[in-house]
Amino acid sequence: MTAEERATGRGGSRVRTRGAMGTTGAWVACLVAFAVLTLWMARARPEIREAHVALVYLLLLLVGSVTGGRPLGFTIAGLGFVAIDYWFQLPYDTLTVAKPLDWLVLLAFLATAIVTTQLLARARARELDARRHAEEVVRLAREVEHAAALRDADRFRDALLASVSHDFRTPLTTIRALADDLGRTVAPAPEIRASAAVISEQADRLMHLVENVLDFSRIRGGVLPVTTELNTAEDLIGAATRQAQGVLGGRQLDVEIDWSVPALTGHFDFGHALRALGNLIENAAKYSPPGTPITISIRRDGGSLAFAVADRGPGVTPVERGRIFDAFYRPVGLPPDAGGAGLGLAIARQLAEIQGGAVEYASREGGGSVFTLRLPAGSDNGAVTSAVVSGAEPEPPGISGTSLRH
Repeated sequence: MTAEERATGRGGSRVRTRGAMGTTGAWVACLVAFAVLTLWMARARPEIREAHVALVYLLLLLVGSVTGGRPLGFTIAGLGFVAIDYWFQLPYDTLTVAKPLDWLVLLAFLATAIVTTQLLARARARELDARRHAEEVVRLAREVEHAAALRDADRFRDALLASVSHDFRTPLTTIRALADDLGRTVAPAPEIRASAAVISEQADRLMHLVENVLDFSRIRGGVLPVTTELNTAEDLIGAATRQAQGVLGGRQLDVEIDWSVPALTGHFDFGHALRALGNLIENAAKYSPPGTPITISIRRDGGSLAFAVADRGPGVTPVERGRIFDAFYRPVGLPPDAGGAGLGLAIARQLAEIQGGAVEYASREGGGSVFTLRLPAGSDNGAVTSAVVSGAEPEPPGISGTSLRH
């Protein structure tokens, strides 16, 4: 429970307590006033008439109905009916009604009291409804203003991210080119060559981060173009394995494909699909222990192609599974210098979804994680239902084998 909710709860309890105390006080005050007025009028009953008594009781009834509600009003009406008959109608000090006209007085008083109480109760209910409606209108207006402010802040943030990221690309490209030139100079000193490699690697890392931010802002803005074409799954995996050479850190990359079945095809944007699959491979390399392999497999699953990237990392706790695809989310306990900005998985899922696909997570048997990229399958895949067999021949062009080490 948030602090605001706790404060609201305490405030509501205080309001209810004050309301209960106020109602009890109204009952006590009105009943005491009824008793005092009745005793005073009983002493002076030779000088006052029944109409005077009825008017006094009706006035007290109005006060009671306003302060204590309908139950108190009905109670005063009933007590007034009995008091008029007992103290102020002949014969005195009995409940006997001697004349028909006395019945008319009593019933007129009772009817007037009941109608007055009902009208006051309805008016009070309408007043409370109007007050609640006004409070609800004020609350909704504040929420609308808050939502509008959040939308404006989101638009400003996306525009700022896109602008800053775009401005970063040119200097990063220049830095990387200069580092490459420095490393290719004639017989450079070993320390210069090492420094140039570090500069080039860090420039690539920053460029990847800039591209992630740009893609994120374009997807959020709905301006990322998508061109779906018929592509083969093998081509996508081949391009992804070549692209992943710089992020594997010496880990083995096992590619499992069944070459004995017809080629698996799908309708997707090759560039966006490559980016999504590359992000999943990079995520697996980021959290896998050194020396543990990463496995990529492909299969036909109903109307989609399922590209599974499996690792032997620590996995994802059940608490975090609902948040790992949120933008800028980083696992709890991750060191500040580890991982990226928390955009890789979010962008991978969004790139898949804009093509009619999805990205899913599942824990891996024996420990680790399996992230599955689903893309729309082509209609010419026949009855192929699975393509997860390692070591099959012949070997396709562009992929150097079912077990790759980079």
